[in-house]
Amino acid sequence: MPRLDRSRQVTGGVDTHLELHMAAALDPLGGLLGVEQFPATRAGHSALVRWLSNFGTVARVGVEGTGSYGAGLARHLRASGVEVLEVDRPNRQSRRRTGKSDPADAVEAARAALSGRAQGAGKTRDGNVEAIRALLVAKRSCRSAKIKSMNQIRHLGFTASDDLRERFEGVSKRCLAKEAASMRPRAGSDPVAVATKTALVVLGKRVLALDEEKKQLNGFLKELVEKTAPGLCSLYGVGVDSAASLLVAAGDNPERIKSESSWAHLCGVAPIQASSGKVTRYRLNRGGDRQANAALWVIVLTRMGSDPRTRAYVERRTKEGLSKGEVMRILKRYVAREVFKYLPRA
Repeated sequence: MPRLDRSRQVTGGVDTHLELHMAAALDPLGGLLGVEQFPATRAGHSALVRWLSNFGTVARVGVEGTGSYGAGLARHLRASGVEVLEVDRPNRQSRRRTGKSDPADAVEAARAALSGRAQGAGKTRDGNVEAIRALLVAKRSCRSAKIKSMNQIRHLGFTASDDLRERFEGVSKRCLAKEAASMRPRAGSDPVAVATKTALVVLGKRVLALDEEKKQLNGFLKELVEKTAPGLCSLYGVGVDSAASLLVAAGDNPERIKSESSWAHLCGVAPIQASSGKVTRYRLNRGGDRQANAALWVIVLTRMGSDPRTRAYVERRTKEGLSKGEVMRILKRYVAREVFKYLPRA
């Protein structure tokens, strides 16, 4: 049992996993106080907090994976009044040099929290935005399943017998699933034709069912998005899906994003300096939240197609010698600045 010293500020670090969490405790000078393993359960979370508290007053805890395996632990720590910091995965080059182990990762997480390398607060995941994220997961699953089923319908159609191929000729993409679901296989006829029609009926009904699920999810999403960020969808080119992706990137506690430039970095639209010698240049930022980056891309593409101001800007910058990709990167940065004003604040 460690010796209790309330005057000592303790920094914790946790390497999270599905079933077990590895925790480490450091003193204010970075000295290792202990390493211990705990179950990834409510009882385990409580035991982890008690263990850290036995070393002194817990100042902060760096948690790796607050959005995945560490989500429950992060909620428990915040409920206990402990500051939670999001810790990135350890550097791969460092891992190759020194090896990889759960205790070492936990100590590294604690050192990142103590030194200030881990400055970002983890998402709370306890409000409307977490509900939006769950609905987006289901909607994206619907979309991918529908695409797969539609491709299978088309493939079965153009490899089927001549009469079936002729039936699908000229059928629009919107009516393809309905046409497939309306088929009536007749038992006793050609077994290949019966099997093909049965498969088409099953796939067609699946697509129609997915459309109904998507429609229901859209209704829930729209209601939550409008409630969480009332003015966001009023921006030109911002639809419910784009707004939802941006809100999920910000989280239920967007006050953790200290400035508009921090938001741009989070979305991966802040240019990264790549200057050397006499050459001054910036390169594409490939980091950040890729779903938020994709949402900004959709907004910019919509504006480039129908917004007069954006079209005029694109024309002017193109004449200056910029490529379409470069112009879109600049516009994504502008849109991120505009969106930041509409994020909910505490």
